[in-house]
Amino acid sequence: MQLTSLYLASTSPRRRELLKQIGVQLTTLPVGVNETPLLNESAQAYVQRLSQAKAAAGWSRVVADQLSLMPVLGSDTSVVLEGAILGKPESKSQCVETLMSLSGRTHQVMTAVTLQLAEKRATQLSVTDVTFRVLSEEDALRYWNTGEPLDKAGGYGIQGFGAVFVQSIAGSYSGVVGLPIEKTVVLLNQFNVPFWQNS
Repeated sequence: MQLTSLYLASTSPRRRELLKQIGVQLTTLPVGVNETPLLNESAQAYVQRLSQAKAAAGWSRVVADQLSLMPVLGSDTSVVLEGAILGKPESKSQCVETLMSLSGRTHQVMTAVTLQLAEKRATQLSVTDVTFRVLSEEDALRYWNTGEPLDKAGGYGIQGFGAVFVQSIAGSYSGVVGLPIEKTVVLLNQFNVPFWQNS
């Protein structure tokens, strides 16, 4: 039996667009989860735990609201420098500090994706190396003034103005945007969720 859609447990327009790009019919199902890292939790464990928590919270809503029983997709992305998770900047100074810490260096973007349907749950992890060119503080300040860094992990968006900072990537471009397509398709196949559907 093929399932015609899934629930996206996220309000991220980027994740929605990536799923739409490959023809997945979806319904957005916003959830709230505590995103505080656990003591001594590794970045890989953190993104996987959060993606699972989001999928589980979405499934709880499906059951509680008596919605159609379709898989729930949860995902989480973190920018990681030398093992440390870099969050979303909350101020101009924090944004500049974050971007300058990435300047001329290679960091990792980790995105975990989880699909859940009832008791069945599976998770995939994507890790991509991203290398920045050398930045000036003027670069960082001008970028802050675009307004783009505010809701971006690590203070930049590779699919937006932040693309000018990126010298090279090794891994999944879509994973850096927020949803690794190649990992997501593995899960879609496991749960018999079709893609390449006309909207």
